[in-house]
Amino acid sequence: MAGEMSAIGSVILALFLAGYLGQQYLPPPKPRVIGLDLGTTFCSVGAFQPGTGEVEVIADDRGRKSIPSVVSFNGTGIYAGHEGQELSDINPQNTIYDAKRFIGKTFDQETLDKESARYPFKVMLNNGTAEFFVSTNGTFTASPEFIGSRLLLKLKKMAEQHLGVPIEKAVISVPAEFDEMQRNYTIRAANLAGLDILRVINEPTAAAMAYGLHKVDVFNVLVVDLGGGTLDVSLLNKQGGMFLTRAMAGNNKLGGQDFSQRLFQYTSERVLQQYGVAPTLKEDVHRLRQAVEAAKLRLTVEPHVTLKVPLHLQITGAEGPQEKHVVFEEEMTRELFEDLNADLFQKILAPIETVLVEGRLDKDEIDEIVLVGGSTRIPRIRQIISQYFGKEPNTSVDPDLAVVTGVALQAGIMGGAWPLQVSAIEIPNRDLRKTNFS
Repeated sequence: MAGEMSAIGSVILALFLAGYLGQQYLPPPKPRVIGLDLGTTFCSVGAFQPGTGEVEVIADDRGRKSIPSVVSFNGTGIYAGHEGQELSDINPQNTIYDAKRFIGKTFDQETLDKESARYPFKVMLNNGTAEFFVSTNGTFTASPEFIGSRLLLKLKKMAEQHLGVPIEKAVISVPAEFDEMQRNYTIRAANLAGLDILRVINEPTAAAMAYGLHKVDVFNVLVVDLGGGTLDVSLLNKQGGMFLTRAMAGNNKLGGQDFSQRLFQYTSERVLQQYGVAPTLKEDVHRLRQAVEAAKLRLTVEPHVTLKVPLHLQITGAEGPQEKHVVFEEEMTRELFEDLNADLFQKILAPIETVLVEGRLDKDEIDEIVLVGGSTRIPRIRQIISQYFGKEPNTSVDPDLAVVTGVALQAGIMGGAWPLQVSAIEIPNRDLRKTNFS
């Protein structure tokens, strides 16, 4: 009997030793489950690396860790992400963006007309659902989930190229207010891209996980998600390792695009004042928009920037219309940017106040304020939030990548990756409704 016990002990010791040596000297296993953030204006993909215990947000071949949620159709093919965005100004009728606003929703004609009026592409009604009209080599319609599938396929290929293995499984995030139909259509988009979705996780919960809040002793978490096109505020209550969404509010027509548009309008007026004509050529408008977007990003870290844009203005003279080549140059300051958007920045507080009222909490009962979305980098926005609560928000995670980081953590858990041991569980709250401001 003693000999048998000794043999069993030797086997166990050998297994432990083999496991230790394997961890030390063998290459770590490749991630097989990816995390996907299919955002309204940008989307990203990440993977949990078992060897390092870290999340890696996967970049494209030019080092960009997110791609625009844009798909453009022309006579030569379908272009997603940055390639699609580059065609947006010269092919606006066939370049689709903001498709996430339409996915899994039912519309009547009046509501759809109102929702689609601000887009250069045509949105049609088909048995209560929205479809995008495309005219290239012939005409056809594309569903919102098809647009989403092209973006997810792009992310899938980025992950496969980087990781060197085929990817078939994923975890994907959705807004907390998405109903069952919207979630199912998001899953359908992933299926069209050749992906099996193991779990759908709410974006605020994913962000909280990225900040590590599933592992620390906090109870009330406020997530402010301000991206390119929408503002979402969620109040989470954590009990142990479980998150309950207590209240949601937001503004689906407020985001970084609106702040950029204010700056674009200002620069267009300055061109008109200097040269007597505003930019009208598609190429000029495209260049000016790109320059304004770059200036907005730089103003989050610098007090002033210089805008310098070559333009081909159409000037009508004594001899008729003529093209004049100019270089528009303008000094932009952070103070100017804040003044142009002062009223929009203040709108951020309305949904924050609403979730506190609906969650029956005072602002001093919030343990953590989590910032998500690139627009929360704007110093004035952070200042408004910190002044309201009397304390600084948590900025330890890149706000652009918070959701995809959390989703990738969940993907690691679903894939059984060591050493992840702590998971966040969402408590479904089917009766919850989002308060929307406009």
